[in-house]
Amino acid sequence: MVDVGELVEQARAGRPRAVARLISLVEGASPQLREVMAALAPLTGGAYVVGLTGSPGVGKSTTTSALVTAYRKAGRRVGVLAVDPSSPFSGGALLGDRVRMSEHASDPGVYIRSMATRGHLGGLAWAAPQAIRVLDAAGCDVILVETVGVGQSEVEIAAQADTSVVLLAPGMGDGIQAAKAGILEIGDVYVVNKADRDGADATARELNHMLGLGESRAPGDWRPPIVKTVAARAEGVDEVVEALDKHRAWMEEHDVLATRRAARAAREIETIAVTALRARLSAPGSSHDLPALAHRVTEGTLDPYTAADTLIAGLTGE
Repeated sequence: MVDVGELVEQARAGRPRAVARLISLVEGASPQLREVMAALAPLTGGAYVVGLTGSPGVGKSTTTSALVTAYRKAGRRVGVLAVDPSSPFSGGALLGDRVRMSEHASDPGVYIRSMATRGHLGGLAWAAPQAIRVLDAAGCDVILVETVGVGQSEVEIAAQADTSVVLLAPGMGDGIQAAKAGILEIGDVYVVNKADRDGADATARELNHMLGLGESRAPGDWRPPIVKTVAARAEGVDEVVEALDKHRAWMEEHDVLATRRAARAAREIETIAVTALRARLSAPGSSHDLPALAHRVTEGTLDPYTAADTLIAGLTGE
């Protein structure tokens, strides 16, 4: 058992070992997780969460690293969650994007953590919301969440970030993707990276066209900007930061930021509640009889909705 209060104080003081320990407690679903979250609750709400998503190979890690450099020059403390695919053998992060951000490793104002998805679909690790809360409480001004890069299904970042950045690159089929539903519907800021390649202007034009086709915006609504970058040379990165700052200001002015964060908290509460109910469902010695209900549904003597109502009543005592 760890002293949670002391650990939180050390994290607030900027000690990376304490931050790492807290996130490890989150990832491991420690029995002390409730105590950790209770201690962190009054310390959160100050960080600006930016999600970066896009297809594999568009330069998410390079762009994230360039954004870290830009934010550090502005004197902001930065946390990075690089969510990687899980190793099928160890369950740990397979790629470890920290290797690509090694230039920031010695900077005490930057904390970088690789997290494994552990089979969780949607491009994020299941523990990401709590890990974001740890970095927030530890005093990070900006938290960059870089997702796996799994394609169109990678839309979950929009539910976890204040601002979602969708990255594309010319010559990678993104023009075709622009015509489809998926990650291109979640962006608050769009970045065409590797803009020194042929086709960058065409990709930006097509993206702008597709955004126009899908518009149903009222006057004053946010229109996602399209920024061209060469992240490997830090070209256009300041424009991305400017776009992010403008989006945050717009959200605060129109009370969108508070609404998004409330919705995020509601989803987190729901997830925790559903997980707890599922644990009770599979716990030995439960008062309900799921196999018997399933048998009756199979026989046709009970419909599944009535069976579900019976199950819920047994779990809740109603």
